[in-house]
Amino acid sequence: MTVFKTFWKIINKYKGTIILYTVILIIFGGINMSTNDTGTTFVDSKPDILIINKDEEIGITKNLVDYLKQNSNIINVKNNEEAINDALFYRDVNYVIYIPENYRQDVLNGLNPEINIKSTGDYSASLAEMMLSRYVQIQNIYKDNINNEDELIEAINNNLSKKSSVEMTSKLDASKMTKVASYFNFASYSIMAVVIFIICLVLSSFHEKTVNKRTIISSMNYKEHNRLILFASFMYSVIVWFLYVVLGLILLGNIIFTARGLMYLLNTFVFTFCALTIALLISTIVSNKNAINGIVNVVALGSALLCGAFVPAEWLPKAVLNIAHILPAYWYINSNDLLKTMETINFETLKPVFNNMLVILAFAILFIIMNNIISKKKQKVG
Repeated sequence: MTVFKTFWKIINKYKGTIILYTVILIIFGGINMSTNDTGTTFVDSKPDILIINKDEEIGITKNLVDYLKQNSNIINVKNNEEAINDALFYRDVNYVIYIPENYRQDVLNGLNPEINIKSTGDYSASLAEMMLSRYVQIQNIYKDNINNEDELIEAINNNLSKKSSVEMTSKLDASKMTKVASYFNFASYSIMAVVIFIICLVLSSFHEKTVNKRTIISSMNYKEHNRLILFASFMYSVIVWFLYVVLGLILLGNIIFTARGLMYLLNTFVFTFCALTIALLISTIVSNKNAINGIVNVVALGSALLCGAFVPAEWLPKAVLNIAHILPAYWYINSNDLLKTMETINFETLKPVFNNMLVILAFAILFIIMNNIISKKKQKVG
C-alpha cells in the first residue's frame, strides 16, 4: 500500500497541471456551447457561401453559379486556402463550393464532374448542401437525355422553379449534436495531455535511483510493485475520464444519459485507456522529466491538430488526414463525428463506431506489446 499512497502523493504535486488542462477544456467547451441553437424549425433563410469557380462562367457552369447566387448570400474571400479556412472557422462563410476545371464540358459529355466542398457543418451549411445537391441531381437526370445545352439549361431551370412544401421530419437537433461532438473532440487533447503527462511524470519519479533502491531493499516483490503502479495508473485514468464526463454533464445537460450520449462516454473511455497505454510506453522509453514534457506536447498537441480535435476534419487537407489514420485520436474523433449525424441509434448504425473502437483497442494492445518488449530488454541490460 506504500507504493499506492506514494503514487497519489506524487499526483497531488501536479494537480495544478490537471486543473490547467481542465480549465482549457471548460473555456473552449463554453465557447462551443455559446453558438446559436437552431433547433429543428425550418426557416426560409439563405446560407452564406463562397464559390471558387475554376471553369469558364458560360453555359451550364454560369447557370449553376446564377442558381447559387439567387438562393444564397455570396461572400467574397481571398482565393487561398488559409483565408478560406479562416472564413469557415469564424463563420463568415457556411459553405465553400469548388467548381472544377472543365465542369461545363464534362457535363455536356455525359460525365459527372465532382464538386468539392468545405462546410461548417451547421444548419446553414446543411441548407447550402441541400441546394447544391438538388441542382446536381436535376442536372444529372436531364443531361443523359438532352444533348443541346440551351435546352438542358431550360429543363433544369423549369424544374428548379417548381416550388415544393418542406416538412422537417428529422428529430435530430443538428446544432446540439455539433456542440456535443465538439466538446468530446476537444476533450481528446485534454485527456491525452492530462493522462500521458501526469502518469509519465509519476512513473519517472518511481524510476529515480533513490526510489529504485528502496524498492529493491523492501520486502515487496518487484512484480507486485509494478502491478500496484499499473493499478494506480488505471485508477487515475478512470478518474480523469469520470471528471470529463461530469464536466460534459454540466456543459451539455441530460443528453449524456441518452443512448447517443452513452456511446460518446464509451468511446471516450476506450480512448482514455489507449492514452494510458501510450503513457506507459513513453515512461518506459524516457525517464527524463524535461524530455517527457516535450514528447507529451508533441503527442497530445500533434494528435489534436492532425486528427481534427480543434477544427472539423473536412477542413484538413487529404494528406494530413492520411497521416492521421496512424493515430488513435483520428478513430476516436471519427466516431464522435459519426454519432453526431446518426438519425437513429441501433446496432446496425453503430457498427462503424464499434469498428473504430476496435481500432483504438488494437493500438492499445500494440503499445502494451511494445512496452513489454522494451521493458524486458531494459531489464536484461540492467
